[in-house]
Amino acid sequence: MQIKDLGEFGVIDLLTRMVIDQRAGPGNGQSFSFNITVDNGDDTAAWSPGPNTINELFTTDTMVEGVHFTRETTPWQDLGWKSVASNISDVAAMGGLPNYALVTLGLPPETEVSDLESLYEGMLQVSNEYGLAIVGGDIVRSPVVFITVALTGVMQGQPLLRTGARPGDLVAVTGYLGSSGGGLKLMLAGRSEDGEAADYLRESHRRPRPAIAAGQSLAEAGITTAMDVSDGMVGDLSKLCWASGVSGKIFADRLPVHPFLSSRFPEDCVELALGGGEDYVLLFTGRPAKVNHVVSGLSGGAAVIGELSEGEPGKIKVVDSQGKEIPAGKWGWDHFGPAQN
Repeated sequence: MQIKDLGEFGVIDLLTRMVIDQRAGPGNGQSFSFNITVDNGDDTAAWSPGPNTINELFTTDTMVEGVHFTRETTPWQDLGWKSVASNISDVAAMGGLPNYALVTLGLPPETEVSDLESLYEGMLQVSNEYGLAIVGGDIVRSPVVFITVALTGVMQGQPLLRTGARPGDLVAVTGYLGSSGGGLKLMLAGRSEDGEAADYLRESHRRPRPAIAAGQSLAEAGITTAMDVSDGMVGDLSKLCWASGVSGKIFADRLPVHPFLSSRFPEDCVELALGGGEDYVLLFTGRPAKVNHVVSGLSGGAAVIGELSEGEPGKIKVVDSQGKEIPAGKWGWDHFGPAQN
């Protein structure tokens, strides 16, 4: 069997079970180490530095040229922004705030110094805006550009998890879906378009804005289950439902789609909202009264889009306004799944 036969999430599940089942103990650290409070399998790991309500968060993410980006669609400065923003988004999904980052770069020797400077300018811009400090890292020679960011954060109280969803919960998101996918689709078409809509879509893909404030609002409101939408709405809800042992339903007509996306891609906007990925809004669940109350206090496309029920863990059904199921499309990103054009 090859890893492509398992798919990305099957590989993650395999490795998660191995590291938990085969290590010497829950923490497997020194006697003075912190206690793990969130283990493998969530947006971040978490540990408590003492007998208080503070949790330290830790996450990492890698962007590889030709897999996550191309130089034609993502300028160096935007690449720097996005590589850090994706990690900040994981911290946002736990209800936390970012602290420090280590950056590992893989660079071909022919890389221009000016391009490296632009990359770090983007990293510093997003770091300064969100209160993060880059404190070190590593550089290696590589045939293609890759960037790995390891980031720490902090959370007051219990982090938001993927494992707390229950049958009867509503499913909601904190912002618009599909805009990043629309930006990529626009750029891959090879046409240089001007105008407010084109600028918005490109910016959504190149410079996502982590939902730190929304994550704080969810935690303060007593929401306990959330994650960020990075691999596509359907795929990410499936991961949350699998972790919680429930099934989910998405109402396609309730998906929050920005007017710029629906005007530019009227026939594709729903598919982009379901599986475009890299929107970095937060997906969350909870009892109906609480979720409706929270959504009413959020802005920028926040909406209730579905509900959870008993059934096959991780199974997601998408239905139209008449309740008719929509056949599954290419919804979500899987690094080891079949190639997608």
